[in-house]
Amino acid sequence: MAEVTLARIRHHFGLLGILLVVSGCSGPQLVDTPVLYVGAVDNPFVSVPLSQQQPEITLLYGTDRTLSQSVLNGAADHAYGYGRARALTIGTCRARFGSDLTWDQLVAECRIADRRIDLPMRVEAPVPVATFAPTDTPVTIQGDALVENAEDAATNQLAVGALHHLFAERLADSSSKEVFVFVHGYNNTFDDAVLTMAQLWHFLARPGVGVIYSWPAGAEGLLRGYTHDRESGEFSIYHFKQFIRAIASCPQVQKIHFIGHSRGTDVLTTALRELHIENHGDPQATRRNLKLGQLVLAAPDLDYEVATQRIIAERLGAAPEGVTIYLNADDRAIGIADWLFASMRRLGQLRATDLTKRQQDAFERLEYRATFVNVRAELDFLGHGYFVSNPSVLSDLILLLRDNRQPGADHGRPLVRRGSAFWELYDGYPKPHPVSR
Repeated sequence: MAEVTLARIRHHFGLLGILLVVSGCSGPQLVDTPVLYVGAVDNPFVSVPLSQQQPEITLLYGTDRTLSQSVLNGAADHAYGYGRARALTIGTCRARFGSDLTWDQLVAECRIADRRIDLPMRVEAPVPVATFAPTDTPVTIQGDALVENAEDAATNQLAVGALHHLFAERLADSSSKEVFVFVHGYNNTFDDAVLTMAQLWHFLARPGVGVIYSWPAGAEGLLRGYTHDRESGEFSIYHFKQFIRAIASCPQVQKIHFIGHSRGTDVLTTALRELHIENHGDPQATRRNLKLGQLVLAAPDLDYEVATQRIIAERLGAAPEGVTIYLNADDRAIGIADWLFASMRRLGQLRATDLTKRQQDAFERLEYRATFVNVRAELDFLGHGYFVSNPSVLSDLILLLRDNRQPGADHGRPLVRRGSAFWELYDGYPKPHPVSR
């Protein structure tokens, strides 16, 4: 029995390892142009502030990764590894598009399907700006209370002030006062998160401020790498909550949208759930105090029953303006996680038929709008990064996050309804739906 189990582990995680290696063989290129932009009369990039009309993109970040060994050894390259830091660091990071490219050239290539030039992407060294106090520092005992010591309180206050300054600078010349926070998944490096969010925020036409939160993922090994990353996600919750509170307290910020991918959806929903509890489980208070906009869970590596408790039973799902979950039954990475944890179903592969009649009725009656989008489109090789890599899915994200559109052709977001809260997205979307399959 043990030999059979080991063989299955080798088969499943060996496949994952091969897929990861294959996907990393060539340098990163800008993802395909969203279908929404191909042939469009209006230029979606005219709203980009003049200060950002350049072939590079600057994001803000929060992380509790440790500095990589190359930096500690004095190398020029500044990057983060997968070790766990005991303090949250904030800063700026930058990605460049193409080589010797002008803004007009970049815009032109981002409005056509068949590009005339290659658009390689490169991440530059991040620039740390401030670090919060370590979370393992002893606190002061006053009576029956544990009180943050004065030195740590001052350090945190300075860090929050530095973050507010960064947001104020970037929002000053933007008509949008909204923030878009991306949380990456398992086996992602810091640079992976930068590249993903840079592409997503660019095609959103760079509204407000683009942000990444990077937790200590990317440990070596297949099975042990996954388990390390899973526990690193749990470790990171406290720091992520610090980061969310700091952003929400910025006076210039009007709304915060969250996009989580894969295991990052666990980090994201856990942090939001704990903050929701701090607001006494009151959805209106949570939305108001955290300035919650849309919550997007892309290819979520979450047990469906666990997600149901967090999002529905504890009323977290009523706090954001809307919850959108992108699913695909052919997602190989989610399939491996489903086998590993013996779930009833991973949320990223949920089907409408998995829901009981009671659950289906509940989605119809809920006071907030939950949208399950079944992606029936061509996937990348691993079938897991489709939320950005597929030009049809990316188009739907733009309609949701940039235009705040509800699903349905009447709202300009022509997903096809397939049941209570379930919708279908197909290749070629949002162009007219082909013959239903």
